[in-house]
Amino acid sequence: MSSGIAKVSMEPPNAGGAMTCMTCEGLCTGFQPHSWRKACTVCHCSQEEHELTSDLEDDRKMGQLLADSRYSHLTAKVKGGPGGAVCRVYKRNRMIVTNPVVSRKDPTFNTVTYDWAPAGLTKELAMHYMDMLPEDRRPVAGTEGALYRRRQLTRQLPLHDHDPSYCHALSESEVQAMASFVKDLKEQALGVGAVATPSEKEKMQEEKKNGVSLSQQVPEVQSTSNGTAEKEEKKSVHCSGCGEALPEDSPVVYAERAGEQHVWHPTCFVCAECREMLVDLVYFWKDGTLLCGRHYGQSVRPRCPGCDELIFSELFHKGFDGQLWHKEHHCCWRCGQNPGSPCPCSKKT
Repeated sequence: MSSGIAKVSMEPPNAGGAMTCMTCEGLCTGFQPHSWRKACTVCHCSQEEHELTSDLEDDRKMGQLLADSRYSHLTAKVKGGPGGAVCRVYKRNRMIVTNPVVSRKDPTFNTVTYDWAPAGLTKELAMHYMDMLPEDRRPVAGTEGALYRRRQLTRQLPLHDHDPSYCHALSESEVQAMASFVKDLKEQALGVGAVATPSEKEKMQEEKKNGVSLSQQVPEVQSTSNGTAEKEEKKSVHCSGCGEALPEDSPVVYAERAGEQHVWHPTCFVCAECREMLVDLVYFWKDGTLLCGRHYGQSVRPRCPGCDELIFSELFHKGFDGQLWHKEHHCCWRCGQNPGSPCPCSKKT
């Protein structure tokens, strides 16, 4: 078994062809974007319900999110932005695992590629991490797990939450409010989880604290009632999600912003709102809880149900159900009429 990090491919966006809807099962001929809704005009389904964009475009989006943050080291500068400009691209860690097939006469190999894997791990620990995930959530290239990851990138980390160029007709004051929101988001909430075993993490924390290797330290001892010395008993580590004890040799997830006292099973590292696993371990820490980008954004600003964008204007409409809308977006999907006006669509059968 071997592992490696693949280089960023330079395939063009939408290299796979038309973005047909995965929900409508052939009824939608391809994604036709609405002028301001984040949905298809053919089937009304959202973008993540259609075939997704290329790996390179996803990595550009992630690179833009991580740029100018404490996690900018996870990105690289490459040419390929608008007008050939230099942009930040996510240095996504891919893992290639090769297993020999011994059942045949001639030796052959079975190669499995993971579209993403936690960085900085031994191949054994990385495989242990993957084995702990549900099979349909493992990002093996060409499988349902890889598709799930791609869809979660679009769902959990909306580009229009931090890039005004993907928003509809923002005013100058709204652009300024959004810039302030993004600055606070990156400085105070954005994080990327790390994976290690509890014993390895404890060792790293001690070495960082004391500035020396644990091998140079004298083991701590304590006296028992009969005068003999014994090693201090280690406290067991428990998952901050489910509360269960964590084995010393099992991979767990740590979140820098959460502090050293918090640790999670890989399957417990989820958004507190949608309960979905946090894609590529990207989280947002607020009020002692983990959130995905989508739910962090709408915990700070209201999200318009019409265009799916956060509302940075002081002028908005409050619907009968209490939801807040951009004033011009509180309208019928088909004809654009305000719900308070006579709608010709309601007369259609």
